[in-house]
Amino acid sequence: MRERTSLEDQISAVKRLEQELEDAITLIELGEAEEDEATIQEGEETIRNLQAEAARRQVETLLAGEADANDTYVEVHSGAGGTESQDWANMLQRMYARWAERRKYKVELLEITDGEEAGIKSATLLIKGLNAYGWLKTESGVHRLVRISPYDSNARRHTSFASVWVYPVVDDRINIEIKESDCRIDTFRSSGAGGQHVNTTDSAVRITHIPSGIVVACQQERSQHKNRATAWNMLRARLYEAELKKREEKASAEAAAKTEIGWGHQIRSYVLQPYQMVKDLRTGAQSTSPQDVLDGDLDPFMEASLAQRVYGGDVEVEDID
Repeated sequence: MRERTSLEDQISAVKRLEQELEDAITLIELGEAEEDEATIQEGEETIRNLQAEAARRQVETLLAGEADANDTYVEVHSGAGGTESQDWANMLQRMYARWAERRKYKVELLEITDGEEAGIKSATLLIKGLNAYGWLKTESGVHRLVRISPYDSNARRHTSFASVWVYPVVDDRINIEIKESDCRIDTFRSSGAGGQHVNTTDSAVRITHIPSGIVVACQQERSQHKNRATAWNMLRARLYEAELKKREEKASAEAAAKTEIGWGHQIRSYVLQPYQMVKDLRTGAQSTSPQDVLDGDLDPFMEASLAQRVYGGDVEVEDID
């Protein structure tokens, strides 16, 4: 039903674009016949809007991967640097939540570990919506922030790092077998807000998959059983994402080099001082409005990255104002 709804929406969108284009052309012809400049301008403005929407729809055709239509998990981890990087990780978590809200996606906070003084050490978001994984999958990697530190009494410029990991929610069509003997399950007390029960019982669950070294955790629910079920789903998703990555690496060593995740492989820089700019180091896409980007205006960066993945080579990009 989900696939059917998606296809129906796409077909309806094409038919609507065709009809609105015909109506705009007719409007311009009427304006020219009556020498009505306002009518002509209205028709031209409609065509410009249709052109922009058609371009957005064209980008969506790039979301044809095996799991692109699925919901997705987004993990954010602070890097070395203590409070600075933990605050930066918190900013990234907010950025992705705001991006999802702009798209009318549903956002759930599954796990969060607070920093000692400010910010977070890690957090896991579940983002639900059509093509959530397809849009976000190119966000995996290291994100770098340069700014005057609000935590430095000498107002010096600091560079902070945080990593983002994106992997799809595995639905019932995909069977991932996991041996319980390969896993270590730990329970612990949840941190942060959540009420007296959450903070006084070992309801949070952490699962370590020993063969791969993958670790997942969930502390969203008051019930340990619910957190355990969610953690198992997260582990299945991580293992599935790892298999997808292996296939991609096998298909193209060059593409794998672009998407490798590690502290030496930054994908984007966010500079707040001494000048203002966000630049994607893979595609060259950039914006001179970092605050808009941190408020969730990420689509142009995602579109450029998706195009590069699909078409390869250099991608023509424009500055994002």
